[in-house]
Amino acid sequence: MTNVLNAKTAAITGAASGIGLECARNLLEAGCRVVLIDRAEDRLNQICAELGPNAMPMVVDLMDNQAVDGILDGIIAKVGHLDIFHANAGAYVGGKVAEGDPDEWDRVLNLNINAAFRSIRAVLPHMVERKSGDIIVTSSIAGLVPVVWEPIYTASKFAVQAFVHTLRRQVADQGIRVGAVAPGPVVTALLDSWPKAKMEEALANGSLMQPCEVADAVIFMLSRPRGVTIRDLVILPQSVDL
Repeated sequence: MTNVLNAKTAAITGAASGIGLECARNLLEAGCRVVLIDRAEDRLNQICAELGPNAMPMVVDLMDNQAVDGILDGIIAKVGHLDIFHANAGAYVGGKVAEGDPDEWDRVLNLNINAAFRSIRAVLPHMVERKSGDIIVTSSIAGLVPVVWEPIYTASKFAVQAFVHTLRRQVADQGIRVGAVAPGPVVTALLDSWPKAKMEEALANGSLMQPCEVADAVIFMLSRPRGVTIRDLVILPQSVDL
């Protein structure tokens, strides 16, 4: 059913690597024009050159409130209108609260919560006016099942889940679908802070997924008939017992 996405327009934050990049690849293969949003300008330009003319780079620092507020103008300038917005950018922090760095917590919470919500707010009036659109947010299994070794990250994703559920109900009657993809551990830069031993163990026992597997789930969500909303799609490695 991915042919239903042909000629759609999409924008993805955190698109220079990981889940965001793989989602961009899948959407391009489905016939979309995709704006890839990230702060890594050189990498973004290189990726879009490789992906072809339907992949357009847009350099935005999501920690810059003014830049985020103007994100729609940049998207419209590139693709004319917006059908799909994927708030994917995020950061990770784990560890014991008593030993944590509150400044690092602020960075993670600002990106995972404030920047995500603010970017959605920036594009939402456009979708409301058109009475159509899809908003996907990259959440986490940690937003549904508290993970004891990552309390700050878990809290951020619980906030994401609450936002998705309430926003969906606000805009459902305006032709806009809102959903969250909630993966378990994925091999991305977010896990760079994992201890080496933990990463090696996870790779060995099959408890990590690849970004392309999450991207396939996102395409499934977007390609459902318009009368169907996938509110939450949990995707886990087979060996994760949750």
